[in-house]
Amino acid sequence: MSDQDNPRREFLRKTLTLIPVVTVASTGLGGSVLMATPAAAAPEPAKRPATPASAYEPTYFSAEEWAFVNAAVARLIPADEQGPGALEAGVPEYIDRQMNTPYASGALWFMQGPFNADAAPEMGWQSKLVPKQIYRLGIAATEELCKKTYNSTFAGLDSATRDKVLKQLEAGTPEFESVPAKMFFSFLLQNTKEGFFCDPIHGGNKGMVGWTMIGFPGARADFMDWVERNEPYPFPAVSIRGERA
Repeated sequence: MSDQDNPRREFLRKTLTLIPVVTVASTGLGGSVLMATPAAAAPEPAKRPATPASAYEPTYFSAEEWAFVNAAVARLIPADEQGPGALEAGVPEYIDRQMNTPYASGALWFMQGPFNADAAPEMGWQSKLVPKQIYRLGIAATEELCKKTYNSTFAGLDSATRDKVLKQLEAGTPEFESVPAKMFFSFLLQNTKEGFFCDPIHGGNKGMVGWTMIGFPGARADFMDWVERNEPYPFPAVSIRGERA
């Protein structure tokens, strides 16, 4: 979160290549196979309305934690003239749902130690904490910092002060006893980007707003008719479930 941020669209275009967006080798979406020309394409089914963020009830985060997550992701990817932001895309729902997966409990990692924070990345995860613990401890520590410094919860701060706190987390300047601030921010930012660009089946990218912003076509079954055309791809994004943007 530097003071000289690139435009949001360009930033998201660059970071998309670093995020493991879900892809499908075979989805059974026969009706979405591309035809030779736009005029010959099969009619698009009606769009499924996006679920409002307010309709989702978190299953892992407490009410205070949920307020923090919503307030934080709203600053990491804010809505602006270029399109909807993290809140509109359902990023908080994505993160909450991830907290109930094997990923969040470290089930996919070797967790017996020893742990060396300075080890090379190829040596694997190097902390006794797993993602769901990092969120719980990181949110609690950040809230304590905000109450001590500003006499307010994080969600109660104005936008400029929220940005200031997030920049501190990114730099790792708060010395939390329970969890490294930089580690917490790294997970928060990474999961926010994942939730903005994931397939909607995972709870985020509602209405495929992330894909639409960068021109990603989604999980269509076939692009062979367009490989050598050297022209913009005209069809809207399609989700794994066959929803159209």
